[in-house]
Formats: sequence, C-alpha cells, structure tokens
Amino acid sequence: MTRPGTSLFDLRKPSSRHPGLDGARGLAVVAMVLGHTLDALLSPELRANEWVQRYWELRGVTAPLFLLVAGFAVVAALGTSQESAGRSFGRRARRALLLLFLGYLVHWPGWDTAHALGWGEPLRSLVFAFDALQSIAVSLLVGAAVLVMARGTWTRTVALAVLAVGIPLASTWMWSAATGWPVELRQAVGMPGARFPLFPWAGFFFAGALAAHLLRLLRPGWPQGLALLALGAGLLLLTRKLPSDWSPTSAWLVAFRVGQGFLVLGAINLLPQVLSGLLAPLGRASLWVYVLHLPLVYGWAGTAGLAGRVGPTLGLLPALGVGLGLLAVTFAVARLWQLVRGGGRPSDSTTWRARPVPMGGAALRSGQRI
Repeated sequence: MTRPGTSLFDLRKPSSRHPGLDGARGLAVVAMVLGHTLDALLSPELRANEWVQRYWELRGVTAPLFLLVAGFAVVAALGTSQESAGRSFGRRARRALLLLFLGYLVHWPGWDTAHALGWGEPLRSLVFAFDALQSIAVSLLVGAAVLVMARGTWTRTVALAVLAVGIPLASTWMWSAATGWPVELRQAVGMPGARFPLFPWAGFFFAGALAAHLLRLLRPGWPQGLALLALGAGLLLLTRKLPSDWSPTSAWLVAFRVGQGFLVLGAINLLPQVLSGLLAPLGRASLWVYVLHLPLVYGWAGTAGLAGRVGPTLGLLPALGVGLGLLAVTFAVARLWQLVRGGGRPSDSTTWRARPVPMGGAALRSGQRI
C-alpha cells in the first residue's frame, strides 16, 4: 500500500508527471481503445447481450475520467508556489492550442466530402465537431487563466467550485441560449448531437482541479486516498437519493460520473505503486494513442478504418485480440515518437517530504522543500 509521504499524488512536488495520474490515464487509455474497438467490431448478437449492455454503462466513465485527470493534473503540476501558475501559463496555452489542432484534424472528412457538401452547415458540423480533445483544450485554457487570476487559497477554492458546480447546472440554459449561434459555437457550447460540449463536460475538468486543490490540505498517502474514496462514495450516494437523469445536459449525470472517477483515483492512490507503474507509460502516451487509434478504428479523410472494412461481425475474443493489438501498435508508435522528441528522459524522481500548507500562510518559494 502507499505510505504517507510517498503518495502517488504528492501535490507539493511541482511536476507535470505524477505516478497516480499517469496510472489513471493509462487505465482510461486501455478502456478507451478496447471500448472503441469492441464498439466497431462486435457482432449485433453479442452487443444485444445484457452483460455487454452493462459493460457499455461502465465504460461511460472513460471520457469523464480523462477530463477529471486533466483538471487534477493542472493543479498538481503547480506544486506549492502561487507564482507557478503565471510562469506555466504560456506552456499550458501552447498545449491547449495543440489539443485543439489535433482534435479538429482527426475529424477532417476529406476533400471529396468537402467538395460534395460545399461550405455549408453540414460540412462545418463535421469539420468542427467538438470532441474530447477540444473540450480538454478549452477547459485547460480557462483553468490556467483562473489559476493565474485567483491567487489565494480560498479565492481559488471558490472560483474552481463555481466552475465545477455551475457549468453542469447551467448546461440546459446554455444549450437553449446557443440555439441561434453559428454551428461551430453550438458544437462547442452544446447542441443535440454534440459529443463532448463544454456544457456540461468542462464540469469534469474543474471537478478534478477542485479536488486536487483541496487535497493539498491533507497529508499525502492514505489521507488523500481515503478522502477521494469518501468523496466518490458520497457523490454516488447523493445521486442515488436524487431522480436519475441520463440526458446530455444532466448535472446528475456529471455528479454520478465524477463520483466514479474519484473512486478510481482513490483506489489507484492506495494500491501498490507497482500496479500504477505498469499503466503509467500508457498514461504518458495517452494523447498520441488517442490520435493514432481513432483513424485506425473509424477511418479518416474518406479512408475507411476497421469499422468500415471489418464492421460489426466479430466475436468477443477476436474483437478483444484486435483491440489489444491496436493498443500495442499505437503505444509503440507513440513511444517511438516520444523518444525521437526526447520525451523518454526519466522524470524528476526527487523525494519530497510534505506536510499541509497553512491556509493563511505566505506563498512558498518555487522548489522550496517543506
């Protein structure tokens, strides 16, 4: 088990890489690639089975977990210095622009489709489909700006809480308000058929950021892990007391998925680090695995992928085999790209001893050990 002082979420260490977060990303990557492959290749007979339907419900936590971890990581990377948010803003803005570019690139339908449809709303709705990468990118940009402007502990708490709670609650109103807007904005804000609009999906990002910010008050290790488990269980219990609502603008659904995500993060924090270490390399390559596997499964620019070439015809074991093979290939390519770019260097493994930061205390110097 994780001992206090050796937490996978040591939030005093100013690093963009935390073993627990990479492990959670890695778990989400496995669920994502296998889920997309099974969705594209499983035969209709198997998809109709009750256990498969239960699996689809469980798989619904994958995308929320990505956004939750992204928000958590933004705050976790700041360490204890209040000035670090301003110093890292440029880097986060560049990261957000990269995510936006890649997110729109993977939805390019090809020149034949563009010529056939013309530059009208049908084509623009394809080109500017707002997917998970775009939602993370805009949330990252807004979150980085909020962390720069809200410098105090309580100020940041209030700002992040307003965003985490307010975005899901305002989703239905925002969808109605955006009805007459250009389709590019409607895709981003929210409209029927939109996959990952900011309302309510940005709520997952800021829920993760708020959790990381509050966990600074606890000692690393068991206290943080148990707090995440308790918070996740509390949210799930709350959703059981309220009427269920599975609609795309549902604040209830956001709370339900956030609760599940906190349970995953809490469990990873408490499990032996060797288990998280097995998944962490996948987590560090998550962006490129995502970008590579989507065209292979669903096609790109008019070239058919597995969904078009094989289709929903396979049994469970063959479909799982294809999914695992796809995961291995995309991870190998992503890892090779990281090595070429110099991303294979070992991360800082300096051991940090931590204790809670007083709420009213002065800002710590960057890199100061506690």
